[in-house]
Amino acid sequence: MELPLIIRPMAGLTEDMFFDLCQANEQLLMERDKDGNIIVMAPTESDTGFYNSDINGQIWSWNRLTKTGFVFDSSTGFTLPNGAVRSPDVSWIVKSRYEALSASDRKKFAPVCPDLVVEVRSLSDNLVDLKEKMEEYRDNGSKLGWLIDQIGKKIYIYRENGVNETKDIPAILSGEELLPGLNVEINL
Repeated sequence: MELPLIIRPMAGLTEDMFFDLCQANEQLLMERDKDGNIIVMAPTESDTGFYNSDINGQIWSWNRLTKTGFVFDSSTGFTLPNGAVRSPDVSWIVKSRYEALSASDRKKFAPVCPDLVVEVRSLSDNLVDLKEKMEEYRDNGSKLGWLIDQIGKKIYIYRENGVNETKDIPAILSGEELLPGLNVEINL
């Protein structure tokens, strides 16, 4: 079987039912697209897991000093405004936006699109699909997105104003106005 595996939506599968399905099968990495299709993804290989952790650690360290938001890892699901449930490799939400969510919303796949999303392309990822996912994040409210293509040695930067940029790796990524003072070093 080649992953990702896409399962067509089942009639009557509610948001709570999808959450329960994910919890009952936590060894699987699952997302749901805006059409309700369930996407089962392969775990990342070791190198990608290392890059994800390194990026998360750099953002987490900056956030610990600034206390301006909340940092999330790749196992965190968010329900986007279009109904998709996505789990970026690394994400960050402005403190006031996350704290505005109810306690019950935070106990499930919080109904919010992260302000910063980071996706790291692994060997099992299709670049075109990841670019579409980055556009989806932006269309649903993400202010800044970084798609790190470790295979092609490129970084694709997505901004809320629609101005995209491509950089070669190695690079230093700026948090820009959204995360002032954040500089993330990307070396593959």
